[in-house]
Formats: sequence, C-alpha cells, structure tokens
Amino acid sequence: MEQQSLIYSFVSRGTVILAQYTEFTGNFTSIAAQCLQKLPTGNKKFIYVCDGHTFNYVVDKGFNYCVVAVQSAGREVPITFLERIQEDFTRRYGGGKAATAVANSLSESYGPKLKEQMQYCMDHPEEISELAKMKAQVFELEGLIMENAEKIVYPREKFNLLMDETENLRCQAQNFRQQGTKMRMKTWFSCCGRLERSDAD
Repeated sequence: MEQQSLIYSFVSRGTVILAQYTEFTGNFTSIAAQCLQKLPTGNKKFIYVCDGHTFNYVVDKGFNYCVVAVQSAGREVPITFLERIQEDFTRRYGGGKAATAVANSLSESYGPKLKEQMQYCMDHPEEISELAKMKAQVFELEGLIMENAEKIVYPREKFNLLMDETENLRCQAQNFRQQGTKMRMKTWFSCCGRLERSDAD
C-alpha cells in the first residue's frame, strides 16, 4: 500500500475539531469539515467519496472520528484505523477533557497518536485486512453507508458529470419499468384473446 494512503485524520466533538494531523496540504481539510457538518446522527460508519479520495467517519456518542484516504486504500484500513482511534481516544479523554476542550486544543497531545496509528495501519495492511474480515458481520449489522460527497461539498460544478450519469440511470430504469408494463399488458390481452376464442369454440 502506498505510504500516503491515509492523508488526514481528526477527532471532533460535534463539529468542533479537537485534534487533527496531516503532513499534506490541500482542500481535503475543508471538504472533510463540510462533510462533518452534514453527518447523520446516531452511532454509525459513513464514507463519502470525492475526487479519488474517501472521507471516512465513525460517529459515536457525540464524537466523530475521521480519516481521509486515497480511494485505492479501500474501506478496511481506514475504518479499522478509525475504530482503533475511537477506542484509544475514549480511553484517554472520554468523560473528561474531551467534553469541554476547545477547538484544536488536543492536537499537540493527540496529534502524534493520530500520526502513529496512521503509520501503523499503512505499514500493516495485511494484519488490518484480516482483523476487518473477522469483524465483517459486525460491520454489516452496524451499517456502513457510502455516499458521494457531491451531495455535501461545493462547488457543485465538479460533480455535474456524476449527476448526469445518475440521471441517465434513473431514466433507463423508468424506461425499463414502462416496457415491462407494456409487455405485461400485451401478454394479458393475448391470453384474454385466446380465452375468448376458446369460449367461442
């Protein structure tokens, strides 16, 4: 797996980012923040896709754990990374400092832990993949929801092609349904005609 497969991570309380870490620059930080503002409530896992990157979130008891990854990293490594961070962060700060901390106030103390866990997950993809497979049934039960970030981020012009493809698929599905209805009607009338002839005989 390429070294930069995980490029940015943060922990937030609601929309307040408490700790974050990245070695890269780009608009992925603002996209991640916009997605954060639109996360559904409840304890679940979410993945948004944008420009070859995934924005992966674990939502748990008012706290959000995010990692931005290159899309080729797949789902297992980012989600497993987030679960490790969730467990560690809760153990360190749960019910205490994190409940009242202000924006970015934990970056200095927890940023190195985010870096360490990101590096570990990137260096041990096979181990992470095996762990993810063991938990696969749990993932299905909890629900892993994947959406396109075009529903959330701006400017929308970047996503016109994707929206056009979605509209084409919708039109094709509607045409298929209409053709199916016509076929059923034709079959029904054909059967009725045979019954009428049979009665006449």
